[in-house]
Parts: sequence; structure tokens; C-alpha cells
Amino acid sequence: MKYLFLFVFCLLGSIGSMAQETYAEKLGYPKGKKVIIFHIDDAGMSYEANQGTILAMEKGVANSASVMMPCGWVPAYMKYLQQHPTTDAGVHLTLTSEWKGYRWFPLSGRDKVPGLHDKEGAMWSNVASVVKNASADEVETEIRAQIARFRQFGVEPSHIDSHMGTLFGSPAFTERYVKVGIQEKIPVMFPAGHATLISKERNSPPQEIQQFQQIGKMLWNAGLPVLDDLFADTYGWKLAANVPNTEENLRKMKTEKYIELLKEAKPGITMVIMHCAAPSDNFKEITDSWPTRYGDFWAMLDPALKTFIEKEGIILTTWREMRERRAKVK
Repeated sequence: MKYLFLFVFCLLGSIGSMAQETYAEKLGYPKGKKVIIFHIDDAGMSYEANQGTILAMEKGVANSASVMMPCGWVPAYMKYLQQHPTTDAGVHLTLTSEWKGYRWFPLSGRDKVPGLHDKEGAMWSNVASVVKNASADEVETEIRAQIARFRQFGVEPSHIDSHMGTLFGSPAFTERYVKVGIQEKIPVMFPAGHATLISKERNSPPQEIQQFQQIGKMLWNAGLPVLDDLFADTYGWKLAANVPNTEENLRKMKTEKYIELLKEAKPGITMVIMHCAAPSDNFKEITDSWPTRYGDFWAMLDPALKTFIEKEGIILTTWREMRERRAKVK
């Protein structure tokens, strides 16, 4: 496994046409259907992130989440998961701490992962600094510690994914991410089917999509479910500079954006990443990203979005359901 990922990245063999069977079809979803995971990042980051995640999933169309295990509000969210064991929740593998006055630290400690600590003792604030200072061994040590802490609450993660995409910051990091998922038998967030939306978002060359697809085959052959596509740019949806960040304006803009995205999505399983926070004055002191997080929260609760999904016959799924379906496929 040590050099398998690097080998895959050098492999330029034929992948087949874009019309090939989707992973959704492999898992038994109807042919030609759009299957969506509305996924909320950053549970555990704060009280507002917890409440936004819970309400968007209980009262809205969001149906999956992942938890930032180094953060202070993790115990509260994990207690919620203990009381609601069917909730779809995974580990939001966290190697960065991006806010200036509200920070968190590696679970593994400075002795084991010195390269993951900045001069303040917290995690680095950006992906480039992690890539520059941390080794792949340190990254693996920390992501294993975060998975272990999740399990210490008596809950099994539905999947693993990557905060700020840090685990995609270098091939060595990605190799460990995939390796740990396979070894721990946890589904891995990876866009490995037709990858239409993510390739447009990243402006990916064909070679990169081929690499994604080869890794997807490896995950599938290991008995794990695989995504066809991924969209991670809802964070970048913002109102025009002259439009105030009111609840009405943010809800309308975000709902319209989600509907446009669903129209653009191709058949197959697409994971749509968002960030939901329940509004509070305190949360505005944590991050200046509050408008997009409030907008996501309000959009998930918007009846117009639910109506569109039902009208278009879009199927909503979860990592847990995908995992169950994969277990039945020989």
C-alpha cells in the first residue's frame, strides 16, 4: 500500500467512456437518476455549527455531516449522535485551524506530530503550510487519532472526508487518507466516477480525472462505496457587494444556487458540501464566513428547495445507505 497511490498517479491507462455505468447504478439506484448527498461540514466547531447541522438535518433536506474532532464543541455533538444513532455522520479530518482568534490543536500532541503545530501551538492556518511542514507519517498519525476519538464515543463513522481539502494537498497525504480508509473499512470521500462538477470546479485536466477514477476502482475493490461526483464550492456563493446579508436575501440566493446546481448535476451519486450555522451574534466573532453558513442553513430549510427535489425525482441518500448497499454487491 505504501507506494500504491503514487503508482496509481503514474498510471495512464484507458478508463473507458463517460457513458460507463455509474457507481449509483452499481449500488442499485435507478439508472439515469441523480442521487444527492447534502453534506454539512464542521459539526463540533461551535455551538452554532452544531445547532445549524442538527436543525438542517432534522427539519431540512440536509442528510449527512462530519465532525471536526479537535474542536471544543465535539462532545456536545457526539452526545447528540449517541442519542440519534441513525444520523449520517463521519469524521471531518482536520489538519488546519484557520480562524485568528478561535483555534484548535492536534489530538496527537507536539511530541508525535511537531510538523502539524504552528508557532502558537495550534494547527497551521492554511493548507500550504501543512504541506510544507508536516510529513505524511505525522498526517497519518493525526487522522488515525481523530478517527479513534470519534469511536471512543461509541459511534461508528459513516465516512471520512477532509477539512479545507488538506488531504488532497499532496499525493503523499492523499495516499495515507485512502490507505487509512481502506484499512479501517470506512468509506472515503473521493469523486471517482464521471467527476463532472468537480472537474469543472478545479479546472482539472483529463489526467487528473483518470487518476481519480483509478483510485475509485481501488476503493470499490476494497468493498467501499464510491462517489460519482463532488461539489465543494458552495462556500464561494456570495451576494453582490451592494446587497445586504439579510436572512431573506441569503436564503433566496442560496436556494437558487442549489437549484441551479441540481439542474447541472449529472446522473450518479453527487456529494454537495456545505456549512450550516444557526445564527448568533457570537458566531460572527468566530468567523467572517457567517453569511455563507447562515445562507446554507436557511436554504436547507427552504420549502422551495424540497419542492424542487421532489418534483424532479431526485433521490437523496447517505453514506450509511451507500455502505449498506455496497455490502450487498458481490
